[in-house]
Amino acid sequence: MSAIKQRRERERAQRHQLIVTAARELAEAEGWEAVTTRRLAERVEYSQPVLYSHFTGKDDIVRAVAIDGFGELAAQLRRARLAHPEPQQSLHAVSRAYLEFATERPALYQAMFVMPTDVKFAHAETPPPLRAAFDEFVNCFRPDNPRRELFAEVIWSALHGIATLSDSGRIPPDIQEERLDFLITRLADTPS
Repeated sequence: MSAIKQRRERERAQRHQLIVTAARELAEAEGWEAVTTRRLAERVEYSQPVLYSHFTGKDDIVRAVAIDGFGELAAQLRRARLAHPEPQQSLHAVSRAYLEFATERPALYQAMFVMPTDVKFAHAETPPPLRAAFDEFVNCFRPDNPRRELFAEVIWSALHGIATLSDSGRIPPDIQEERLDFLITRLADTPS
């Protein structure tokens, strides 16, 4: 590959990431309804046709933001798990890290889990960053547990419910730790 072609590919990847970052920032500041190709083009100082050379539209941008977010989530969950090597402690730490992620990045969390995208979960086409995040939950259970993926899926689902209900104000945030303790204790006590 020529040096010119490599430079162009690098510049394209940088523009792509710039657009994704701008979309995230705009969504966090003003909500996803504020994210339009016109506003993004102004923000990144490129024309709308340049944006369309990277993304087919807003849904495609949301998908890219979501995949980016799954990479960040996986890294945060991994740090939490590695900091607490004992299985029940690691599950608690990973679960807490998940809820913190959802609370600290509400627009990003919406892109990842609430907004419609074609990102597939539990599928051959699941993006690697999403699989890596899920694997952090799986790795909290003993390798000889044949139901560890099922337990991880149930924990993730319950945490998503807690995060969504907390964000909407439908459940009070003051007993979050009690909810986590209840959830983790019940699953950790389940025989493999």
